[in-house]
Amino acid sequence: MTDIKTLADRIEDLLPQTQCTKCGYPACRPYAEAVANGSADYNQCPPGGAEGIARLAALLGKPVIPLNSANGIERPRPLAVIDEQVCIGCTLCMQACPVDAIVGAPKQMHTVIAELCTGCDLCVPPCPVDCIALPPVTGTATGWDAWSPSQAAAARERHDRREARLAREREAAEARAAARRASSGVGTADHAAPDAHAPAPAQPGAAPAPAAEDAEAKKRAIIQAALERARKKKEELAAQGQGPLNTEHVSASVQAQIDAAEARRRRLGLVEDNPGDAPATPPPTTSR
Repeated sequence: MTDIKTLADRIEDLLPQTQCTKCGYPACRPYAEAVANGSADYNQCPPGGAEGIARLAALLGKPVIPLNSANGIERPRPLAVIDEQVCIGCTLCMQACPVDAIVGAPKQMHTVIAELCTGCDLCVPPCPVDCIALPPVTGTATGWDAWSPSQAAAARERHDRREARLAREREAAEARAAARRASSGVGTADHAAPDAHAPAPAQPGAAPAPAAEDAEAKKRAIIQAALERARKKKEELAAQGQGPLNTEHVSASVQAQIDAAEARRRRLGLVEDNPGDAPATPPPTTSR
């Protein structure tokens, strides 16, 4: 196992770290591990191109072979560009970006930070209004000629930071959910630990405290109004023949992100059981 781990590290060092999933794995690291243990071939990385295959072949002591066309083609590196006039601020592109190269907020125009974009194109499929273009920005240069080791190292660092942040957010959400269950569990009310965020019980004779739900209800109303505006905008675009064009053939990993966003919104009561009338928009967050 130690040998495989060491080999996986060396293989990962030779990958471009675009985190594009074209290799068939959710990120560069899982692909490196699969190559190391023999469950994946070393010609499945289109961003690395022929040069990347040659580097891996030299490391593995194997012959240079062509890029597997099932994983894509070697091409000039693209850059994601968001059309400000069409973007509806749904945040799905932000959730799909593996290196946090998109900034914005719900119902506000999003922007791609050009120097951080890896050209993975994962932001395109979930966009419900097809407002993201991917023009090539490296001329005729492809593979490692269009991507430097320093860019790869920076992309890996951003991806790892994002994964760590998402893990912290999941753990925090699970802890909050567990606390809510413990404080409202049937038969445990007398023994449950007090919720740190719950209002103090009213004292006899004291004036009723403001309902703790008021602020949350107001927040939900604001978000629901934003969703309604987004729905109307979507209908207007559809009437003009500019409706959603990128909602089919979404990869499993991106669809999982969209489904997770919908599940969070449903738990918060921000959507009805059938959320298809409005583009998916999670609770207000920003990405950096």
